[in-house]
This record gives sequence, structure tokens and C-alpha cells, in this order.
Amino acid sequence: MTRRELWDKVYEAARSVYGEREARSYTAFVCEGRLGMRFTDVIVEPAAPCPEHEELPQILSAIRDHCPAQYITGFAWFFDRKFTVREGVLIPRPETEELVRMITDRCKGRRGLRVLDVGTGSGCIAVTLAAELPEAEVVAVDISESALEIARENARTHRVPVEFVRCDILQECPSGYFDLIVSNPPYVTLQERDEMRPNVLRYEPHRALFVPDDDSLIFYRTIAEYGRCSLNPGGMLWFELNERYGGEVASLLEQTGYSEVVVHDDMFGKQRMAEAVWR
Repeated sequence: MTRRELWDKVYEAARSVYGEREARSYTAFVCEGRLGMRFTDVIVEPAAPCPEHEELPQILSAIRDHCPAQYITGFAWFFDRKFTVREGVLIPRPETEELVRMITDRCKGRRGLRVLDVGTGSGCIAVTLAAELPEAEVVAVDISESALEIARENARTHRVPVEFVRCDILQECPSGYFDLIVSNPPYVTLQERDEMRPNVLRYEPHRALFVPDDDSLIFYRTIAEYGRCSLNPGGMLWFELNERYGGEVASLLEQTGYSEVVVHDDMFGKQRMAEAVWR
């Protein structure tokens, strides 16, 4: 099989699921990340022979079944770092990266900062904050032990100290006091399921995605209440948001006693991040 033939096989599988533009980026990610072949290799020597990849039929089948490219390669990029991802943790999103960038810009140079990441998943938030804010002490919690195993692996890869704790934030609270609490909690209502793409619904963990239709702010409310007794004076609370509930989350935070509540737009003009201060 030549480089061009291998590329075309992956592209045709991706094209059967995605639009042309997305199929091209998907193919590039899988070919380089899993099959060791860059698009420039195809352009320069399209007829060069490729080694046989025994797993290729399984890869093509997974692509046609809408498997995310990050689960096929086993990694995702976040803040210019490679993070291990597998089924069982959410794939890091660009808006989460925006959230982390806002926090690091705000906290650069602060000493003695104690940070809590609630619902850490792959650990992308906690590990990045530990790397970007080396003076900070970072604690991360998640209900899933399998997610925590992946998060610990990512912390080891990037050589940062993060304390990982298994904890269901709806049932128990981490001990200690913090200067910053951040969370990208479940926030998709069940009635929004029909709007979601198959690659998300079939593969990404539902427990990390969905909340009940009749209590869509359950995690925001729980974490905000927890922050009342665990944030030091002047401590910051940061959330990633469901774009539909920015105003409701802001009102919840104000009613809970927080000040300086601000809802931020992401790069697409959607309300996706919120910050508040506990006085």
C-alpha cells in the first residue's frame, strides 16, 4: 500500500461521517497520531510504500462508527500539551482552554495559591494550572476512578504535582480551604441530547455530560454552596457554562453571596465562562 492509498482509505472513512473540511482535519490527525504519516509525507512521496498496519481495518470501522479521532490516537492537545485521553473521560474542548487561559492570565505570579479542580476528567485543567502556575498547590477531584487514573498519568507525563482525590461532589466535599475553585461540570440537559452529534453521544461519558432537565444547575449550585465555606476571603470561583444558562448561573452566584460576578463570551461570542469572588 502506498502513502496516498493509506491516506485515501482513512479520508474516505472520515468523509462518510463528516463534511469534507472536517474529514480532512480528522484524517490528518489520525494518520499522524496513530499511523505515523503526515500529510506532507503524502504530498512529497505519494507513491512511497507504507508498512502494513494490522489495526487499519479496526481503525476504519471505528471511524465509520463516529469514534472521535482523539480516542483513536489516544491523545488530545490542550494548551500546547499532549494529554492522554481514552473512553471514560471527556475530550478537552477549546472553550475549556479559554477558561484556563483566563485563569492563568489572572493568577500569574501569585504565590501560595491553593487550587481545587472539581470534575477533573483527563486532568487537563488541573495539570495545566499546575504547570502554568508552578507556585500553586493543586487538588483535583472526580467521581470516576478510571478518569483519575488517566489524570494521574497526565500529571506524571507533564511532571507536575497534583493531588487527585476520588469524590462525588454532590455527596461529599473535599476538605481544606482554597483560593480558587474551578469546574467544568456536567451541564447538558437531557432534552438537548437530540442536538448532539453521534461521536459525542456514542463515546464520551454521559455522567460527565448530562444533568436532569428539572435541575440543570445542580452542579453550579452545589459547588457555589461548597465555595461559601471552603474559599478563603477574596477567593475566586470559575465555571465553564452551558451557553444557554449564563444569566441563570450569574444570578445563582449573586444570590449565593458572591460578588464581582462576570460572564465571559468565548471566541464565538457565546456565554461559556463565569467568574465570581467570595468576600
